[in-house]
Amino acid sequence: MSSTLVNTLVEKTKGFSIEETLSFLANEYKGKVVFSTSFGQEDQVITALIATNDLPITIFTLDTGRLFQETYDVFHKTLKKYKKEIKVYFPEASAVEKLLEEKGPNSFYDSVENRKECCFIRKVAPLIKALKGNAVWITGLRAEQSENRNDLSLFEYDEKFEIIKFNPLLKWTLKEVEDYLEKNNVPQNALHKKGFVSIGCAPCTRAITPDEDIRAGRWWWESSHKECGLHQK
Repeated sequence: MSSTLVNTLVEKTKGFSIEETLSFLANEYKGKVVFSTSFGQEDQVITALIATNDLPITIFTLDTGRLFQETYDVFHKTLKKYKKEIKVYFPEASAVEKLLEEKGPNSFYDSVENRKECCFIRKVAPLIKALKGNAVWITGLRAEQSENRNDLSLFEYDEKFEIIKFNPLLKWTLKEVEDYLEKNNVPQNALHKKGFVSIGCAPCTRAITPDEDIRAGRWWWESSHKECGLHQK
């Protein structure tokens, strides 16, 4: 059933622009289309498309409690520029309290298991709450971001969260993203000009060098697939 639905969406939106596809989805699944933003460059493109076209799509973000101040700055600038509500989901306070009491504030450096535990509490659990009851989840994923994302499709069914995923910028290059942001004067995270391409929680993100992979700055002390559990690819 899920694969049939995905194929149907692919057929119905064939030849559509991103704006036309977003509008189609918002009309097809009224009140059940959501977009998750972490205020990165890709997400800012999609936020601009949704806001400037006044599309009835809910934008939400996950505030892990460990974000950079620069991320909050671009969050605030985005609200002021587009006058579009952005829902905020926090981790459960009791779960964070328990984690810190039992393992301390930096347990994620000790092992992949600990890091994934922190990611689950601060990101995955709030995401489950944000996606509940919705039909379509729009993301800012690009195939170019990592090897793990090379085999993504424009539309796919996420078995883990039981929701249709739409990845509108899948085939965009980083240059195309940057050009759009500059041309449309879209607010950007100041850290991007300091070598930070993929920006997550402050303790788990560093700047990268020009010859490094885009995701190299995330959980740099690990040799894992560099994902937190929000996206499996």
